[in-house]
Amino acid sequence: MVITTNDITQKTYRKLSIQVSLSGLSFCVFDLITHKIIAFNEVVFSDNQVIEEQLWKAFVTFPILTNTYDEIVVIHNNHLNTFVPTSLFNENYLGSYLQYNVKVFESDLFAYDKLSTYEVNNVYVPYVNINNFLLDQFQSFEYCNSNTILVKKLLDFSSKQAEKEVFVHLQENHFEIVILKNQELVLFNSFEYQTIEDFIYYILFTFEQLQLNPEIVPLHLLGICNKEDEFFKIAYKYIKNCDLLDVTQQVATLDQTRTTVRKHFILFHS
Repeated sequence: MVITTNDITQKTYRKLSIQVSLSGLSFCVFDLITHKIIAFNEVVFSDNQVIEEQLWKAFVTFPILTNTYDEIVVIHNNHLNTFVPTSLFNENYLGSYLQYNVKVFESDLFAYDKLSTYEVNNVYVPYVNINNFLLDQFQSFEYCNSNTILVKKLLDFSSKQAEKEVFVHLQENHFEIVILKNQELVLFNSFEYQTIEDFIYYILFTFEQLQLNPEIVPLHLLGICNKEDEFFKIAYKYIKNCDLLDVTQQVATLDQTRTTVRKHFILFHS
């Protein structure tokens, strides 16, 4: 979805992507000609300050955020969302799609992102206060839900094969499970966790419910994980065909490390 106040006529050949949540933000500046990353940084928010104040501090600390860009993308990083097949989708009933897995109110603003190629829509609750703040900073920007980018890019990367593939995107305190088959979305879900036992329980529960064989079905991990941490080790213990997501091509294009590309997979593919 696009928010705009004025036309931008001066070309800079640069793009700004800002991924923001209630706990912090990260941003990335891309060169639109070389597709390389010009600048990248992260900001962690304090628990005792309102979000608008912390956004203002981020803009003061990083003046590059106030530059002029050809494109600006704001990514609402939350799991207040659900995917709806195009065949069942009606934009007049957005709240009804969310009410079964998200606590919604009549005053909430709902939005949706189209994944036209894959005939599915992502319905979600954007952060209205964040959009309002950014509307004062930028002439125009596009916004979307983080899981729109996650699912679309995993669908792009997935193979056209009859067997299911499982992807787990690990973040602080929660993770997303995406299951694909023949470049179609089979399942999307998000789970909150506190321990590694929570983490592996929800994964194995999903395998069981979908009758996926942990000896055969591949599991690809991305996000804040590497082969040395406890999350990867416990997943590898119970799922034979477990590995980190292969991002070799993206590493070459973006000129970043594999660990960084996996951690900021959504931001770097926005």
